[in-house]
Amino acid sequence: MNKYKFKLNYLDCASCAQKIENALNKDKNIHNAVVNFATLTISLESDFDDNIQKLVNGIIQKVENDVQIVEVKEKRKIINIDVIRIIIGIILFIFSIFITNNIIKEIFTILAYIILLSRVIKKAIKGLISNFIIDENLLITISCIGAYLTHNTHEGLMVIILYEIGKILESMAINNSRKSISNLMDIKPLYANLKKNNKIVKVNPEDVQLNDIIVVKKGEKVPLDGIVINGSSYLDKSMLTGEVIKEKVTINDNVLSGSINTDNILSIKVTKLYEDSTVSQILSLVENATDKKAKTENFVTKASLIYTPVILILALLIVVFLPIFTSLTFQESLYRSLIFLVVSCPCAIAISIPLAYFSAIGAASSEGILIKGSNYLDGISNIKEIIFDKTGTITNGNFNKYDLKIYDNKYLKEDIIKYYKSGEELSVHPIAKSIVNLFLDYQSIKINNFHEEEGKGISFKVKNDYIKIGSNKYCNTLEDNKGIYLSINDLLVARLIIDDGIKKDASTTIKKLKELGINVKMFTGDNKKLALNIANLVGIDDVCYELLPNDKYNLLEKELDKYNGSVAFVGDGINDAPSLKMAKVGISMGMIGSDAAIEASDIVIMNDNLNSILVLLNIAKKNNVIIKENLIFAIGIKVLVLLLSLLGISTMWQAVFADTGVTLLTIINTTRIIKRKK
Repeated sequence: MNKYKFKLNYLDCASCAQKIENALNKDKNIHNAVVNFATLTISLESDFDDNIQKLVNGIIQKVENDVQIVEVKEKRKIINIDVIRIIIGIILFIFSIFITNNIIKEIFTILAYIILLSRVIKKAIKGLISNFIIDENLLITISCIGAYLTHNTHEGLMVIILYEIGKILESMAINNSRKSISNLMDIKPLYANLKKNNKIVKVNPEDVQLNDIIVVKKGEKVPLDGIVINGSSYLDKSMLTGEVIKEKVTINDNVLSGSINTDNILSIKVTKLYEDSTVSQILSLVENATDKKAKTENFVTKASLIYTPVILILALLIVVFLPIFTSLTFQESLYRSLIFLVVSCPCAIAISIPLAYFSAIGAASSEGILIKGSNYLDGISNIKEIIFDKTGTITNGNFNKYDLKIYDNKYLKEDIIKYYKSGEELSVHPIAKSIVNLFLDYQSIKINNFHEEEGKGISFKVKNDYIKIGSNKYCNTLEDNKGIYLSINDLLVARLIIDDGIKKDASTTIKKLKELGINVKMFTGDNKKLALNIANLVGIDDVCYELLPNDKYNLLEKELDKYNGSVAFVGDGINDAPSLKMAKVGISMGMIGSDAAIEASDIVIMNDNLNSILVLLNIAKKNNVIIKENLIFAIGIKVLVLLLSLLGISTMWQAVFADTGVTLLTIINTTRIIKRKK
């Protein structure tokens, strides 16, 4: 089954997005359709062999004929038409107030109603006839026509005027929020300087092939991942990691797309195609993140399907029973039910909640934290325990100090180092990469029959010698498990101890996590003495050591049972992938982490700093607070105005504020996530 993604234009309504999504999922040729109102995109799966875009566009047109699939986002012109229409309607309304001739006055009033209500009536009828959908357009239509019939013509016109102005302001507020979030992630390179036949040609990054040579000048973005083959400069990686510190790169250094060259010209050999590059993966993660909806969003989505019909029934009951049980006339009861309809429009909740999640994901991205779904924001905000792997997580994982002990004098130090380097070059263990980097100046040798036992070690042959590298048990030695041992033909020959250093922010992060009431634990494959020493230095009291990958997995399962699933796991290696996948929230280190760990995790920390977990928790908790504020405010105001309308105190004016005004205020409140203090 193929996956497709389309960009939408002219979609300004959260309920419209839900209608389109429901219609798409009803089609037998389309599966798992998700309409993302925050990013104006449609994601779906299909085996349809013909023009899938034509099929999707046809379904959309039946539901919302204003909405279109576009290749490139166009400038919205429909707002200008709406503005002109509203201005004409307001002018007619003003004339109807001051004209004294009753017939002309009535003509101007009716014309004002027709012009101002045209868009809403069209949408209401289309939804009702074509898709049997009762939505806010129908509520507003009934309210305004009802106001006219009950001789509250001016209030009816003010309702539609304020409603239409409110929709335009909502659209502007939402688009500004989208723009703010897009600016946070403005890392996509527009071009690449391709070196071809001793000439430099500007090309699209998607057109650059593996091993092509590109040139990055001062002030330009690095368009693709690669290795520096000429030049030395400083790179600003703040858009990737959220860190403002510049990094020096020179020949043979790896560079990531999305970085900005701040100094000298660099020549780079491309190692990844654009679709596989860092910047492409980041953009994809951020754009797709809100496709995975949180429980709150799913609840709102399901509730919206029955909300409006229920409101209509309640309004009908008000009309029928108020005259029976009170002294109100039928006309007075009808007026109050019309206020009830206007107040009950669900825009504030339908728009502000998904927008809040989208804003939080955008804010996290600007800090170098990639969240793969809205549901993981809720997950991390309720975490009771965080389990850390040691190497590359608590410690740097960049080994630059070592102690090599040789037990058999017939072997030279240089030969032993070559064995270590040559074997570890083929290993997938995270420490293996560090050992290879540690011994870059040494030549590799040819090895045969390479084999790796997960969590234990590696074995291979060099000519007629059988070599094993790994733990003390794997190399059949009685020595304490204090390093990486090497045996030749089952005889212990050497021991390598490497120091990766504790991350500078580890102890402060652990301390603050404890202050937040989160239990902290460490899992490691290291020996007891080393594990306890590291744990003591960073302030972790609960440690499990000498663990194989399956041991970590089994222990994590017990912790999940203990804390009712509210456990996060932080790791970086391929051996951490099963645990990252099983935890409620898996957090991986993006710079040093393996591809398997990053793929298995739910959240990726691009700068590898542990204090980013505190930033993440802050954003997640802030998001929860803002969502609760929006829900309490929106529902509270609506309930208050509804009660006042039943008592005959509130009018259509208050009803419009409870609908459009509340929606605007919740959207403005949501933008606080983007503008939060760092």
